[in-house]
Amino acid sequence: MEFFKIRRDIPFMRHALVFNIISLITFLLAVVFLAVKGLHFSIEFTGGTVMEVSYDKAADAEGIRKVLEAKGHSDFSVQNFGTSRDVLIRLPLRPNQNSGELSKSVMEALSAADPGAKLQRVEFVGPQVGRELAENGALALLVTALGIVIYLAFRFEWKFGVSAIIANLHDVVIILGFFAFFQWEFSLPVLAAILAILGYSVNESVVVADRIRENFRKMRRSSVPEIIDNAITRTMSRTIITHGSTQMAVLSMLIFGGAALHYFAVALTIGILFGIYSSVLVMAPLVMWLGVKREDMVKPVRDRKEEAVV
Repeated sequence: MEFFKIRRDIPFMRHALVFNIISLITFLLAVVFLAVKGLHFSIEFTGGTVMEVSYDKAADAEGIRKVLEAKGHSDFSVQNFGTSRDVLIRLPLRPNQNSGELSKSVMEALSAADPGAKLQRVEFVGPQVGRELAENGALALLVTALGIVIYLAFRFEWKFGVSAIIANLHDVVIILGFFAFFQWEFSLPVLAAILAILGYSVNESVVVADRIRENFRKMRRSSVPEIIDNAITRTMSRTIITHGSTQMAVLSMLIFGGAALHYFAVALTIGILFGIYSSVLVMAPLVMWLGVKREDMVKPVRDRKEEAVV
């Protein structure tokens, strides 16, 4: 299925060096933001208290924030949970104060502001659990990255595996760079979005790589840049349909999903946009710079007379 068909190949590889320089600068900026500002981890990683509070009418999230600020709390989050009458409050644990004392103090303040406030549940996340989540998340990213390299190396050639993992890690670091620069909350849903983007981006890389391999067999008189340009141009319609439909679903989560899905959808949006860019303008040029050639993709046909002699 194609919305349109481009008859002339777009010369992407003619500007490959420029695109790679832009990618390198963007990547380095993201690394600088991560090193200087760092990530703003949620309480799942740092430890803290989660409270679910219900009201007999629609909860005033802004009023709840003002009550918590008046009590001296900072770095907390207030969001609707399930219905407009249910609120989820996340609070970092204060020194020399346990979770029970913190929840009791908060409920006294909320009840004084609105007698209809009722505590439904309280959960405590310790810093040890948070540290384990961070380590397991990093391990999941590492295993996924290695799996991608091994898969592409076996299916295509090692040059594609190396290029694809560099392009995919480029996406991950840039997503993290955005969260570090704007100090958006990095939570478990955001980590899940990053893992999803790794799989989503490698799918696009596989499609482009498959077209390149097919072109090596069909376009025998064309140069490597021409083969890659044709492969990218032929996949553009598919890319627009696939990424456009996915982004529509993500956009609906971003607009209507509320605070609980906001940063999850933001991470997916950034990942989808840079996933297109990296598959076309990072992975493909790197394959060319690594010196891919026809012999890497097409096995030479042995002469039958030589086989008979052997």
